[in-house]
Amino acid sequence: MVLTILATLTCVALPSLGSVLTRNQLRTAQADFIAALQHARGLAVHTGSRTIFCPTRDSHSCSDEIQWGGGWLLGHNRQYKDQPDGAPSRAGHSHGEQINILGTAGRRRIQFQADGSAGGSNITLLLCVRGKSDQALSVVVSNAGRIRGARATADQAVRCAATS
Repeated sequence: MVLTILATLTCVALPSLGSVLTRNQLRTAQADFIAALQHARGLAVHTGSRTIFCPTRDSHSCSDEIQWGGGWLLGHNRQYKDQPDGAPSRAGHSHGEQINILGTAGRRRIQFQADGSAGGSNITLLLCVRGKSDQALSVVVSNAGRIRGARATADQAVRCAATS
């Protein structure tokens, strides 16, 4: 009798626990990106030189893609290339195969100027669980360099979940 009740409660509780864990993974990834972007912007302002923040697959060079799931790197970009000057200052890790991180198609990297701005157009990073549009989050960097986190719009969430 007790085992039957325990088994029933476990079956009811496990799906909601999975949802809580997924939400926590997404929020952690969002917070990591916001902190890293704030560091990249602060480094540009503090050193008075341009920095680059971009997706990477090898932690040494920028990759030219909109998928950020393999990790990110940041470094100085005084030579105005699409790669950091020398070794990157920092590199971030993947948040796992389950989490999809998708950037804006028109911007594959973020370059902070010495005044903290991020010229070009706004860039939005979308974070979601592959194949699931609920709970999707975003990180937005404006031209002025302002960085903010938010829930993804319904259209953004669907696009993120559909991308593999």
